[in-house]
Amino acid sequence: MKPDNPLLKILACPLDKGPLILDETGDALYNPRLHRRYPIVDGIPQLLPSSGEAQVTFEVPKG
Repeated sequence: MKPDNPLLKILACPLDKGPLILDETGDALYNPRLHRRYPIVDGIPQLLPSSGEAQVTFEVPKG
């Protein structure tokens, strides 16, 4: 997924319904409030609550 994808503005975390951030590799969406990472598989974000992985470290992209 590319950073300018319009879907990023409407996708939300399935747990807290807050916004998600595209990680620097572009292969996952990250919720900085819950420290959860949701993978993007074949261009499709996996946004089921069970798909989220606990993420201990993550740097929020500047910009």
